[in-house]
Amino acid sequence: MYNAIWEKYLSVIRILLKRAANEDQSLQLNASDFEKTGPQKKTGFNFTLKFINGRVDNLATMSPVAKELSGVLLANPQIRELLQQGESHLTMSTKFVLGIKVISRMDKVSESQPVEAGESDSYTQD
Repeated sequence: MYNAIWEKYLSVIRILLKRAANEDQSLQLNASDFEKTGPQKKTGFNFTLKFINGRVDNLATMSPVAKELSGVLLANPQIRELLQQGESHLTMSTKFVLGIKVISRMDKVSESQPVEAGESDSYTQD
């Protein structure tokens, strides 16, 4: 029911997820897109979607609009990879603003150049 709406915003959401590593992002959604699908129950269209290492932390309590967003996001390989890098929260307000916040991102450690015991990053001159 909401998949087509989320697909429409997918490329923008991907860009904002990348930018959210530096600062919180927001996207004003078109309210009429959601209102055309019919009225929501008393919770409205607002939700908080929490991804931890690529998995939805609170899926059981989500509204259909949030569940479908999580499905669309995880079906996209680029977005799924971003969501697997730590913890991210996506929130939608009653004013149809989608907020994107990256709580933490895991740094990928390069295994090709291990640090030997006794090596130091600092240089001292004798």
